[in-house]
Formats: sequence, structure tokens, C-alpha cells
Amino acid sequence: MWRRILAILKARNREFYRDRAGLSWNIAMPVLMVFGFAFIFRGEPEDLFKVGVLGEHAATAVNVSPFLATRYIRFIPFDDAQSAIAKVDRHQIDLLLDPHGAGRYWINVHSPRGYLVERLLQASYAGSGMPPPQRQTVSGRALRYVDWVLPGVLAMNIMFSSLWGVGWVIVRYRKNGVLRRLRATPLSAFEFLTAQVISRLLVVLTATFVVYVGADLALDFVMRGSWPALILVYVAGSLCLISVGLVIAARLRTEELADGVLNILSWPMLLLSGVWFSMEGTNPAARFVSSLLPLTHLVDAARAVMVDGAGVAQVLPEIVLLGGMGLVLLLIAARIFRWD
Repeated sequence: MWRRILAILKARNREFYRDRAGLSWNIAMPVLMVFGFAFIFRGEPEDLFKVGVLGEHAATAVNVSPFLATRYIRFIPFDDAQSAIAKVDRHQIDLLLDPHGAGRYWINVHSPRGYLVERLLQASYAGSGMPPPQRQTVSGRALRYVDWVLPGVLAMNIMFSSLWGVGWVIVRYRKNGVLRRLRATPLSAFEFLTAQVISRLLVVLTATFVVYVGADLALDFVMRGSWPALILVYVAGSLCLISVGLVIAARLRTEELADGVLNILSWPMLLLSGVWFSMEGTNPAARFVSSLLPLTHLVDAARAVMVDGAGVAQVLPEIVLLGGMGLVLLLIAARIFRWD
């Protein structure tokens, strides 16, 4: 018995080590993730609090308010007072300061972190000889992490379903000879790929709807924005990501290679698109790379609708961008597509 087990063990190990693509990915994947996190997050001490400051470049003008010289506080400039006050209301920032003129600040009376920042603000004015700003209060409930992360989780599910559900499957069709048989029919590459897009789009949106409803029933998360806006965002994002999978699958011949390419493409998007954590305050180079990724625009637009209450007009640039990218990539995939 043990001899037979040992024989199978040796055969399986040889099969694994001879699979260069799989072996390389098992080694490269954790290394790339470690370097990715090192690239995203700086090694400097983290700020303890987040304070919004109204007015352009106000956060760097220490002479406007002595409080702005306080260390270990991240001062975030805001031009729109209403959106900044909404962030205080949802506990997304700990305090909002308007240092100009007579001066005002907004604090959420239910925020423990806001209470501590307010004490620091009052202490900074105590010996400065400057009049302290006037206190304004809000009392909204805290935005839970699950409320914030859900739009990103739905977008992540769309990404994986779009890339593997189209890219990997088409490569398998090519390897098994299915595409070669379809080539003998009047079907064009554009028609074949369009059918793949529509089919996967229906599957992805249905699965997303089921997850959304199930999560809402279990967790009662927030949805402050427009339903048509959210639907358009996820349709445009799905179209874009499905088209990315089509471009990858246009010429690859083996599932192993397709799997490696899809992983190399999906994991940077997963890390840099703000799915699990905000990209605010991360490495500037990481934020620049993040702005180039389609998943970033999908996550940001969905989060703007669900968390910030945006409508169609507010997220229309992301919808047009994602939809336009999807159509362009579909045309590129049809142009470079090969049946065998």
C-alpha cells in the first residue's frame, strides 16, 4: 500500500514541478503581494486623527490657526462645506475646521475621536491670543466598515467573475477545438465576442443583485444614492472588465498561461483600487497607478452612490469612462482574436 501511495506522490510532485507556470506563480505571488503592500504603505508613523479644513491650501497655512501645527493629525483640504460636514456626520473625519473669518468648526457629538480632537483644538487656542472658532454640532451615526466596504466587495466579485468567466473559458474553448469548429460557421469574431459579453453581463449582474439583496437583509447597510445611478455604474463596470478578459483571451492557448495572466492583472487591481482600504494617505505613486485601473473607477463610483448619496449626474464621468473603455476593448479583442 505504502509503495503505491509513494508512487502516486512522486508522480504528482513531478507533475507539479514540471508545470512551470503554476510553480512560478506559487513562488511569485506572495513576493509580489509583500512588495505591493510595501509600495502602497509608507513606513512613516501613522496620523492618529483626520481633520477637514475648508479653503484651498488652508491645511498648510499654520498662521491661520495654531491648531494646524498639531502633529499626528492628517489635515484634509475641502472646498465644499456640505460634503465635508456630511463626512463629519458619518464619522469619516473627526472634525471639520473653517479657520477663515470668525472661524467655525463642526464636531459629531457621538464621536469619541471627535471629542479628543476637539480638546486638542481648544488647547491649541488657549495660549495663542487668537479667538477660538465657534462650535457647530452634528449627530449622525457612524458609517460602519461593512457599509463602506460593500461597494468594493461587489465590484471585486464582478471583476473575478468577468475575467475568469470569459477569459479562462474562451482559452479552454480554443484548446479543446470548440473555436475551430465555430470558425467553419458564418459567425464572425465580433459576433462571437458580443454574445460572450451579453451572456456574462447577465450572469454577473444577476449574481451581484443576489449578493446585494442577501447582504441587505442580513446587515441592513446604507444606500443613500440613486438606484438608476448604481445600476448604470455596475453595468458599465461589468462591460469594461468583461472586455478586459476578452482582450487577454484573444490569443492565449493554454488555461495555465491564462490563469497566470489573469492573476497578474487582477491582484494589483484588488490591492490598489480601494476595495478593502482607502487609498487616501498612501504612496503618491500608488495613488497614480490606482487612478489608471478600471476597478478603481468602479469602486469609487459605486461608493459615491451608496455611501455619499450621489446621483447619475455625479457619477456620469465614471459611467462614460468605464463604458467607453469597455467598447474600445471589445473592438480590440475582435480585431486581434484568433480561432485556433
